Amino acid sequence: MNNNKIESLSLIPLRGITIFPYMVLHFDVGREKSILALEQAMLEEQKIFLPSQKEAKVEEPSQNDIFKIGTICSIKQILKLPGDTIRVLVEGQSRGKLKKYIQTDPFLKGEVEVLEDDECDRNNETEALVRSIKKFFNEYVKLSGTIPLETFMALDDIDNPGRFSDTVTSYLMLKQDKKQELIETYDVVSRLKKLLDILIKEVDILKLEKKIGLNVKKKIDKAQKDYYLREQLKAIQEELGEEDEDKKEINNYKTKITKAKLPKPVKEKTLYELDRLKNAGSYSSEGGVIKTYIDWVLALPWNKQTKDNLNIKSAREILEKEHYGLKDVKDRIIEYLAVKKVSNSLKGPILCLVGPPGVGKTSIAKSIAHALNRNFVRMSLGGIRDEAEIRGHRKTYVGAIPGRIIYGMKQAKSKNPLFLLDEIDKMSNDFRGDPADALLEVLDGEQNNTFRDHYLELDFDLSNVLFITTANSLDTIPRPLLDRMEIINVSGYTGEEKFHIAKNHLIVKKLKEHQIDKNVIKFSDSSIYFIIDNYTRESGVRSLERKIAAVIRKSITEMLEKDKKNIQITITKVKRYLGPEIFSYDKADKKDKIGVVTGMAWTGYGGDTLPVEVSVMPGTGKLELTGKLGDVMKESAKAGYSYVRSNAGKYNIQGKFYKEKDIHIHVPEGAVPKDGPSAGVTMITAMISALSNRRVKHNVAMTGEITLTGRVLPIGGLKEKSLAAYRAGIDTIIIPRENEKDLKEIPNTVKNKVKYILADNIDNVLDNALVKD
Repeated sequence: MNNNKIESLSLIPLRGITIFPYMVLHFDVGREKSILALEQAMLEEQKIFLPSQKEAKVEEPSQNDIFKIGTICSIKQILKLPGDTIRVLVEGQSRGKLKKYIQTDPFLKGEVEVLEDDECDRNNETEALVRSIKKFFNEYVKLSGTIPLETFMALDDIDNPGRFSDTVTSYLMLKQDKKQELIETYDVVSRLKKLLDILIKEVDILKLEKKIGLNVKKKIDKAQKDYYLREQLKAIQEELGEEDEDKKEINNYKTKITKAKLPKPVKEKTLYELDRLKNAGSYSSEGGVIKTYIDWVLALPWNKQTKDNLNIKSAREILEKEHYGLKDVKDRIIEYLAVKKVSNSLKGPILCLVGPPGVGKTSIAKSIAHALNRNFVRMSLGGIRDEAEIRGHRKTYVGAIPGRIIYGMKQAKSKNPLFLLDEIDKMSNDFRGDPADALLEVLDGEQNNTFRDHYLELDFDLSNVLFITTANSLDTIPRPLLDRMEIINVSGYTGEEKFHIAKNHLIVKKLKEHQIDKNVIKFSDSSIYFIIDNYTRESGVRSLERKIAAVIRKSITEMLEKDKKNIQITITKVKRYLGPEIFSYDKADKKDKIGVVTGMAWTGYGGDTLPVEVSVMPGTGKLELTGKLGDVMKESAKAGYSYVRSNAGKYNIQGKFYKEKDIHIHVPEGAVPKDGPSAGVTMITAMISALSNRRVKHNVAMTGEITLTGRVLPIGGLKEKSLAAYRAGIDTIIIPRENEKDLKEIPNTVKNKVKYILADNIDNVLDNALVKD
């Protein structure tokens, strides 16, 4: 590059434009400084320096905002426009480099070095580059469609490679930074290489744009073609006197809506949606949404209902035949039928069956539906954590559907089914809302006659539905929801009840499932009792059912292997089929011991005995608690310890035991967590026994919480605890006096063999629990 000449020139910083040598271009000048620079240039040989601004948005650029390399141009024409704007036509002559500013006010002027291209021979390399550029520029011209083809022809007349590259660049639609990069590249070969790279990329981008454009056009053309053909089809069908598919579908919907005998608001809303469908067209996306909505409305039982079986004797017979026990549930259903028969306008009650797993909560609901002659629908709430599962999604959402309550009513095909909401205590919640809150309206007899689903946006009457909910525990059910339900406790079964259930229901059911006649495999009564006592340990009968199924399968296998016609199930066969006994309930000690008391516990799977052991040893008055006890049991132990300290003299205990003795309270089965407010009396009795060296009666079990004054507080789960003590061979149970009311729930088989002692305070407990030496 020959840097042989420096000129003093006015300059105008260009915004968003880059001018190249040999390029003819017009642009508008509006800034005052630029107009003054232009006027000065007209006085000085009509030459001006035009560099670009780094940022086009800058209104008053400083020296640092302007590129140093630009183009020296000659002014060809000036035209004044309205509004103090001048349009100027310039032609690029050569590159220029701003060496320094001579002045910045009232206009910009600087010393500019003229940068002429070096003489460049057309050697093989430059020839190859020029040809490649021509090839890709030709493609660019064809793809862009904005450059006349004559432009490409004019390039053949340019022999100078530098001028060739600048001319091609001037026609390209490039970003400012790319253009500036090319104008700052002095070396011709380097400039040609950069230009070729840029052209290749631009051609690739244009090809991709064209491909995308063609795909979009195809889709649009297809949609237009389909519309045109449908319109033609409509016209042909009209000429032939035939109905088109749209009209036929709308007429079908109209007929269905008329015949459906919908409530007035529902009918009006559905006809309104049908009008929208007529306007939108069946094939539109909106049409599909409207059709789905109308289908849902027509599928619901707005006025259909089954006739209740109000024959009380017949209903009771069905319930007794299909289910053993569960007296409270059966009585409540019979009461409902009796009142309905008299009043004939009773709303469906909302019952909540609470009890351990496997006691038949779900199956009793099916039996109730059968007894009432109602359709049965079951919905599991376990794990549901989205409010929309209950109330549905709004129609504005893509893929919106009604909630599961409305879905259940569609399944029921009647407006008065028995609707079972299973596992209501297992619901959860997250950021999408709390489903328990959505159930508040569903399970409220005063509100559910106008239940509104988000999807339907219509009032649906749920007041005739008999809702039955099930739960293992009431602890996790929100109080407002619990308030709407009538709680019926379904306790565990006694061994006697399990025997009757197994004999009359489970064995019959399993033989029928395996298609075996009842005379082929016969269970002896003793074998059934043996399975109950030694292979199951639960409140319900689910595990018992599995064991019976296992015995039947093994019996069938033996019959086939040994060619037997029938088989009798005995205790020996049960042992052979099921292996060693799995459970042996904690049998009560046959000996009276010091510091060992049998307590009673309630678990989710029923009752159990809970022995408490206390050991006293010389020490410094520490109280040690082991057996993986929860906070409540630890507090009971501490309260009991305080009571013993304050009443030591009363029970002949050494007065300074709390300084000289360490007490260790242990509840066996240390790996099993234990907690609950009913072990206070057990722990006090064990401590007093160990400290006073008095033995505890081996045949006594007890339950109850204690206060610091020695008062015995009531507890829950008395029936389950009593069953566990009865199984363990206990014949005397000490309970709080306030639990006397719960004795009516205890089966007679237990009450006849167990003596219940009611205790107001700890002295009553000790008088009956400790051996009088």
